[in-house]
Amino acid sequence: MSYEPLHHKYRPQIFADLVGQEAIATTLTNAITTQRIAPAYLFTGPRGTGKTSSARILAKSLNCLAVNSPTATPCGQCEVCRAIARGSALDVIEIDAASNTGVDNIREIIERSQFAPVQCRYKVYVIDECHMLSVAAFNALLKTLEEPPEQVIFVLATTDPQRVLPTIISRCQRFDYRRIPLDSMVAHLKKIASQENINIVDEALTLVGQMANGGLRDAESLLDQLSLLSGTITIEKVWDLVGAVPERDLLELLQAIASNNSPSVIDCCRQLMNRGREPLIVLQNLASFYLNLLIAKTAPNRSDLVAVTAATWQDLCQEAKQWELDVILNGQKRLKDSEVQVKNTTQPRLWLEVTLLSLLPSVCHSPQIINPSPSQPSTPTPQPTLSPSPQTSPTPSHSPTPSHSPISSSSPTPSPSNSITPSPPPVETATPSLQPTNLEQIWQSVLRHISPFNQAFMRPHCYLISFEEKVAYIGLKNANLLQVAKGKLADIEAGFAAFCGHPVKVNLKVDSSIPSSSSVPLKPTSSNVSSKVNQQIVNPLPAKVVPSEPESPSPKKQPPNPPEPAFIPPSNDFTEISEEDLKKVVESFANVFDGEIINYSDTWETETSENSLKNVTETNNIASPSSPRIVINRPKIPEDEEDLDF
Repeated sequence: MSYEPLHHKYRPQIFADLVGQEAIATTLTNAITTQRIAPAYLFTGPRGTGKTSSARILAKSLNCLAVNSPTATPCGQCEVCRAIARGSALDVIEIDAASNTGVDNIREIIERSQFAPVQCRYKVYVIDECHMLSVAAFNALLKTLEEPPEQVIFVLATTDPQRVLPTIISRCQRFDYRRIPLDSMVAHLKKIASQENINIVDEALTLVGQMANGGLRDAESLLDQLSLLSGTITIEKVWDLVGAVPERDLLELLQAIASNNSPSVIDCCRQLMNRGREPLIVLQNLASFYLNLLIAKTAPNRSDLVAVTAATWQDLCQEAKQWELDVILNGQKRLKDSEVQVKNTTQPRLWLEVTLLSLLPSVCHSPQIINPSPSQPSTPTPQPTLSPSPQTSPTPSHSPTPSHSPISSSSPTPSPSNSITPSPPPVETATPSLQPTNLEQIWQSVLRHISPFNQAFMRPHCYLISFEEKVAYIGLKNANLLQVAKGKLADIEAGFAAFCGHPVKVNLKVDSSIPSSSSVPLKPTSSNVSSKVNQQIVNPLPAKVVPSEPESPSPKKQPPNPPEPAFIPPSNDFTEISEEDLKKVVESFANVFDGEIINYSDTWETETSENSLKNVTETNNIASPSSPRIVINRPKIPEDEEDLDF
């Protein structure tokens, strides 16, 4: 007699034998008991969960000859029950839809269904993998499913119900088979092992059930293979038989990675290779183990979510305490990205070792900008001394507590050209911002990752107000440039993503009170008045600073630690500037654009030189409605910058 595999020998014979499908078994049993039998059934679910077995049990229950009517407990001994179990019954026809996909095959079934049963009470058609039928075949079956001939029942089974037409599903009673729970599967395997005298430890049975992934047929087939081994079947023998990497070896490899020791990682990898493990299998098993590590890190009390033994789970929970969450997630991403490379390369061992080295914590840390915590007060950083240069313009004082760098006692009173630039005022944002020097460095680095054309627009007109890990605020000096900047928002976000390594949300904000150090420089002058005028041009709304001591008419030497001035918000009132100072503002402003004052009355106008006068195209107004107007004529914008829409 030929050998009968375990998954055939222990196939369920009645509905009570179905493992892990109690709800379906109860429903079908009650339907047969109450004689409420539908003309068509649809069984869906993963492989090895009992769909075909349920169809055969249903056919036996309807046609068992031991009783005079359908029964939920067929005898299994009569001629019909044995023929159905062998698949040779005349009135129970099992059809493989993968081999009979055309409309002609369905027409043949419809024609044969018109004849009465030969031996049984009901003629049962079991169409397995029905999702393989063509659309025309499904449509040909519609009418017969809805109103089949008397004593004809259709049972459709599929692992992919999404590919079945909704019109077919609506004409059937649908039963969804779930994956077999681990406890039920292990109990069933233990029963089989006891009856077959298979010497296997309980931990190995649990591992077999976990590897089956909810499919009872897979678990029974693996147990059938293990029964051929000699001696007691242990966990190590199970790992060796299936060709996977043992979980203890994966734990050792994980510990080597956590130690940040590259030689140890290479040694563990080559030991696995020398024992015959395939590089792709090692990579996939390690990716699965990273998932177990993530669960152990975030949910140490959910051992039911992992496919490892109890001892390994305890060690994994202890190991997870030494790992950071971002390192685990980055490691999973690197393993996923490397799978295609290892699968398609001609040197899989080389690329496996390269991938494992990229998992070291020192490499896996993603570039992040660490912001100061709002709960911890940040120590003010002294601002560097700015020397006069054509690339840097003096910045007006806005901070109530300016930072000073040390000054030599022998140096005279500092002039505006080498004075210490105070820190800009804090920008009100939802999150704490970085130091200005760091912001400027970050902004310049981001600009290098965007297109050169957009750099030409962003450098003189935009600056970085604040930046967190995933949110950045960009300031604009002029509200008229807001629409232009919105059109370049995608390129700016791409620049931040290239710099940080993750997406960053960029928000635009019109704020001209804080000029960037990358703004267009003004021409430096030697006099203190010109320096003051340049500051007023950079910010036309000067802040009112109330000195802590009354000013003396005679010049005094500046004390080493001047008292802290009180800060008053800027005012829009221009009456504080004298007419003489205002005239100097206009003269300096005209010099910046190589122009000259052509009229000084209620309206002041500046004109460019003769060579640029031919290309005069536009006029800018930078005064309030109640003050005199400054008109600037400047050359035509080059063609490559016309898109800036100034």
